[in-house]
Amino acid sequence: MLDASDSFVTEDGRTIGGVVMEMKNITLRFGGVVAIKDISFDIREGEIRAIIGPNGAGKSSMLNVISGFYVPQEGEVLFHGKQRPPMRPYEVARQGIARTFQNIALFEGMSVLDNVMTGRLNNMKAGLFQQAFWKGRAEKEEVANREVVEKIIDFLEIQAIRKTPVSRLPYGLKKRVELARALAAEPKLLLLDEPMAGMNVEEKEDMSRFILDVNDEFGTTIALIEHDMGVVMDLSDRVVVMDYGKKIGDGTPDEVRNNQNVIDAYLGVSHD
Repeated sequence: MLDASDSFVTEDGRTIGGVVMEMKNITLRFGGVVAIKDISFDIREGEIRAIIGPNGAGKSSMLNVISGFYVPQEGEVLFHGKQRPPMRPYEVARQGIARTFQNIALFEGMSVLDNVMTGRLNNMKAGLFQQAFWKGRAEKEEVANREVVEKIIDFLEIQAIRKTPVSRLPYGLKKRVELARALAAEPKLLLLDEPMAGMNVEEKEDMSRFILDVNDEFGTTIALIEHDMGVVMDLSDRVVVMDYGKKIGDGTPDEVRNNQNVIDAYLGVSHD
């Protein structure tokens, strides 16, 4: 049994560190509906942690708790060992947490470059007057932030569409632009809500490669929701499984794959 501060080396030689975020006995209700019931699990530094389950299992609600968008009625969210109080989205972003969304949330009328630049907003400290005249601090910030964004655009291989309005892009490229915007915030913890949804096989292969590269080259800790079990088993270091708001499995992909409760949930076996 690993302690919160313990690290270990995976079979492919990657080092997984101590606990970054811990969900302790989380319960979330919407009126009389219990979306999450007494769930506990952790996310470790440098890992790819998957959250899976059938439709309606509570996965997106859990991701919204992790991102700070929802505040649970019961339980604690610990970030680097300290209880996290209710926070506004920009405060969560300043803690080093960024995310993508199940339904793409981009500025359709803006170019790819401008959309990715919005991921740097928390790094822009110049006042309105300086920005209006683009002098001094504002100019230096713009140049520095542009350098970061251009590196991400190169990394995700979207140089050819950098000036294209997002509205003209196919779905798969929009997903990649949204990933670029999240990476522009230089997160320590990246949350991906169904990053492969709606993609064809080739697009899924590309996105899988980029997720692995982000984890490997940037050392970014990743938590993701995904319905494609092939993708989940190939990408993830550990998997937590939800069903009807409860946790029914937690472990390595092999452990989860052979968990009878998980098999029953995906086969639609009823529970007494």
